[in-house]
Amino acid sequence: MNKALKVLYLYNGIFVFAAHLLGPLYAVYVREIEGDVLSVSISWAAFLFSTVIFTFLISRFGDKVKEKEYLLIAGYVVRSVVWLSYTFVSDLNFLIFLQILLGAGEALGTPSFDAIFAEHLDKGKHIADYANWKVVSNLACGIAVVIGGFVVKYYGFNILFFSMFILAVFSAIGILLKPRELL
Repeated sequence: MNKALKVLYLYNGIFVFAAHLLGPLYAVYVREIEGDVLSVSISWAAFLFSTVIFTFLISRFGDKVKEKEYLLIAGYVVRSVVWLSYTFVSDLNFLIFLQILLGAGEALGTPSFDAIFAEHLDKGKHIADYANWKVVSNLACGIAVVIGGFVVKYYGFNILFFSMFILAVFSAIGILLKPRELL
């Protein structure tokens, strides 16, 4: 496996871990704010629809950006700010606004990660490289969901959101400090 993929596995793995600390607990969090299952669905749909719209917009100019790492970093930063902002949510309208921003972060980060990843695939080992990434990401997700539940049960959502923020910022800084020629 080449160095670029190792860097992507590491920092995006940390980011995926951060994102999945919340995982299915998102529904519990929203119900604590609004107490309504429909609020969970509406706020999650806001995220998904905004992701679609912003991804469409990114598709129009993303390939013109020479260093896609900056789009990846921007995606990490936007999502980290949203996660930290969850600590200030008191109503569904503000949550929906944050979910729309989260969709923008997703649209910046995910296609750029995929593009950078694809550029660094090892010749003749595409399935192995993608499979290795799926192993890393799914392992990170599974561990994160359990740890997230533990954190919320014993320390609350605010500590969880702060932890997600810190890990995402760490990932952004890690990518930023890597030599540009590596990625």
